[in-house]
Amino acid sequence: MNEKQVSYRSTNTYSTLNELTEKTENVWVVFHGIDYLSRYFLKYFRHLNQEKNYIIAPQAPSKYYLNGKYEHVGASWATRENTEQEIQNAMSYLDELYKNEALKNAKNLILFGYSQGVSIVTRWVARRKIHCSKLILNSGRLPKELRPEDFSFLEGTEISFVYGTEDPFVNKEFLEAEEKRIRELFPKNLKFIPFDGGHEVNQQVIIKLAGE
Repeated sequence: MNEKQVSYRSTNTYSTLNELTEKTENVWVVFHGIDYLSRYFLKYFRHLNQEKNYIIAPQAPSKYYLNGKYEHVGASWATRENTEQEIQNAMSYLDELYKNEALKNAKNLILFGYSQGVSIVTRWVARRKIHCSKLILNSGRLPKELRPEDFSFLEGTEISFVYGTEDPFVNKEFLEAEEKRIRELFPKNLKFIPFDGGHEVNQQVIIKLAGE
């Protein structure tokens, strides 16, 4: 049996919240976790000041029905099957989003990754050298291939690793194994921010990180 490959043009959506105006202070790009759709992930950012914050939620490309029923749809960024090709496809999609939203001109670019979104946002930053004012990593694992030199260009970027104290995926064993590596990847401006809760996005933490 042979496995072959073709390239073709693909189209994907993304969702936005609020309007980008002269009053906008923060432009967020927020990466959802597995089983989400981007438009539903935006609910975690509705409480931010609408004039000051413009939020962009990229959409993971691989969609499927949840819970074995043909009702609700979720999505995934990548799997262990042809992982590198899936990542390259995601990078190409994000490159187009970056251009379409003119993120190079964003005054205060905040990148946020939740769960599986952590692996995508950190790969995007590392591979494309995306400059941002804040990089927020919420309840997710950083890809093993990443090295400190991948992020050495992030001078002045505030790095936050956010996790719930009752999160079964970011437990004591995880922190013991990963904290040292995270500090090696981000030796400057790194904060660990725990909150009371599980594997979730905490809106009060977001408010504080937004400076509101």
